[in-house]
Amino acid sequence: MRVPVVGDRRHAVRLSDVGTSTPTETVIEPTLDDGDHDRFSHFARKSDIVESAVTGRPIVALCGKVWVPGRNPDRYPVCPTCKEIYQRKKAGETGA
Repeated sequence: MRVPVVGDRRHAVRLSDVGTSTPTETVIEPTLDDGDHDRFSHFARKSDIVESAVTGRPIVALCGKVWVPGRNPDRYPVCPTCKEIYQRKKAGETGA
């Protein structure tokens, strides 16, 4: 049986000896919290949410949760910690 070769006779290489290589990119998946925070909609800066949608990078909510937004926030109750922090900040801005 003849084996296909590549190159001239002096530098012949069997095709079965030629490896293929596919370039791969290392993707680092962030480790996300496993607690009750996953069941809430969180407050974060709009600009951070937009940037995360474009880049896929995690953002930080007011409560400190680090995550990559991807679900419809209308389907979940508002995080009580985020809500409390937001209300305190808003009250501080209005002087109430």
